[in-house]
Amino acid sequence: MSNGRHLRTSAVTALAPAIWGSTYLVTTEWLPPDRPLLATTVRALPSGLFLLLISRVLPKGEWVWRSLVLGTLNIGAFNLLLFVAAYRLPGGVAAMIMAVQPMIVLVLAALIIGDRVRASHVVACALGAAGVVLLVFQGSAAPDTVGVLAALGGAACMATGITFTKRWGRPEGVGLLPFTGWQLTAGGLVSLPFTLTVEGLPSSLTGGNVFGFAHLIVFGAVISYALWFRGIEKLPALAVSFLALGSPVVATILGIAFEDESFSLLQTVGILLILAAVVLAQPRPPKRRDTEARTSRPAPTHA
Repeated sequence: MSNGRHLRTSAVTALAPAIWGSTYLVTTEWLPPDRPLLATTVRALPSGLFLLLISRVLPKGEWVWRSLVLGTLNIGAFNLLLFVAAYRLPGGVAAMIMAVQPMIVLVLAALIIGDRVRASHVVACALGAAGVVLLVFQGSAAPDTVGVLAALGGAACMATGITFTKRWGRPEGVGLLPFTGWQLTAGGLVSLPFTLTVEGLPSSLTGGNVFGFAHLIVFGAVISYALWFRGIEKLPALAVSFLALGSPVVATILGIAFEDESFSLLQTVGILLILAAVVLAQPRPPKRRDTEARTSRPAPTHA
């Protein structure tokens, strides 16, 4: 992939975590209170069924269970833990904890995919973690234990989902939209029984609730996950995982814009560190000298 094309792919993929950064604000402002299972199911299942309806392609063979595994990791379990963290923690704190995800990907990609761990990757992990801490650390009362565990679990689910999505790829002849629909549907079906038995359905919805759910379905699922899976397909697993650090940046900016949070010098430094980590983690194009050497090498002659 050329350098320009790689930058465009990274920029488009980064739109997904940027959209997900609004989840914390949407959850606290517009969704029914204390319903993480309902939020997970409504975000995933209608989106997945819509994509299946327009694509009319269903998984076959080994992709039945693979879709279930990926849908659980990338959608069902991840979103449930995300919403638990969003309900129980300030958005910035939840985003900070979930930012350990690239470090998990670093290990999993080396073990499962065989990716080489470079010194620049380790430095990028350290910069990203430090940047998120500076960006969202609030130093107030001790955070909720359940919320912290949920955020850590969500990070682990996302990291594992990225790794296996990269390892298995996409079945030949299947487009991006049906592939996304398989996972969204699987994730929604996994969470649906728990939603009905544990939380139940709300007796009524406000206009704000409808707006919040519509945002999650259209932007937070259909559009963002299609962009995300496209990026996983085209970029190294670790590079994609670092793009997810855009989520706490957006969460912090929205907190400033809508919840009168202040923006300090340390937060500015944190954003710069995160951007440096994202750039450092991206793959480098082949050196020009090496490329020219390969292209100028004479073709072998046969006697």
